[in-house]
Amino acid sequence: MALVPYEEGGGWGARQLHSPWATHRFAGRTIRLRQDWRGLGVAAVVWDAAVVLCAYLEMGAIDLRDQSVIELGAGTGLLGIVATLLGKGFFFFFVLFKAIYNCSARVTITDRAAALEFLESNVQANLPPELRPRAVVKELTWGKDLGNFPPGAFDFILGADIVYLEETFAELLQTLDYLCSEQTVILLSCRIRYERDHKFLKMLRGRFSVSEVHYDSSKDVHIYKAQRASRKDDF
Repeated sequence: MALVPYEEGGGWGARQLHSPWATHRFAGRTIRLRQDWRGLGVAAVVWDAAVVLCAYLEMGAIDLRDQSVIELGAGTGLLGIVATLLGKGFFFFFVLFKAIYNCSARVTITDRAAALEFLESNVQANLPPELRPRAVVKELTWGKDLGNFPPGAFDFILGADIVYLEETFAELLQTLDYLCSEQTVILLSCRIRYERDHKFLKMLRGRFSVSEVHYDSSKDVHIYKAQRASRKDDF
């Protein structure tokens, strides 16, 4: 999620955005997140698109256990935290070979450098100790830090309300293309506010097979699934 500074009187007057805390309940746990609208702007508050995608994941649409997951533009970290909680699996002990296998999800939670300390604090505060090693906070500026990530290594790519700045569209598509394999599933949750949002969907359809898998009418949030054009399996 891009970092946009707070501007007084900018029309973003929703009380919950200005609160220093946001509380949600997912995966049987209460998640309490720090917010910092004044310091970090839109990257540091919980938006409806993240809440809707978390609820969609909690419905059991996909099984995250033993999967490799990356979140782009994580902001407060809500989506990555919930993915880690929902991806909790089991430990398998192989006594003969003295091996331990953890089938919980492996979640990489990313954002730009300026947001990482804030993001890390939320992730660490809201995951139980046994799951903290399964969630890694890492810097990713779209189109620029790709060499720090293995290409095509993720089963799922998640993004909530990351489609709103037209100047980032090309870099976001480049990043998605780099991180995707033939099996990767992309889930993007967003509101369609402006013509540029439709433009991004058109650009996305130029590289991937795209379908709308969920719409929350109460929050006017769409969830889109994208995969390589050669793979069109449903969940």
